[in-house]
Amino acid sequence: MAHSKPHLPSKTCPVCHRPFSWRKKWERVWAEVKYCSERCKREARTNKAKPNICAAGSVEDEF
Repeated sequence: MAHSKPHLPSKTCPVCHRPFSWRKKWERVWAEVKYCSERCKREARTNKAKPNICAAGSVEDEF
């Protein structure tokens, strides 16, 4: 049976909005960790690269 680790720091992923906890592999870079997974990291990059296109097919102005 696994033991719980209640005292680990956690953050919320800005892409999927789920909480994720500190991992040993992030020990030295925890301050720079933003995403819970490689998938969310890729998703954040692709969402920034795509323009906001409305249903009519034209690019919307973001004001």
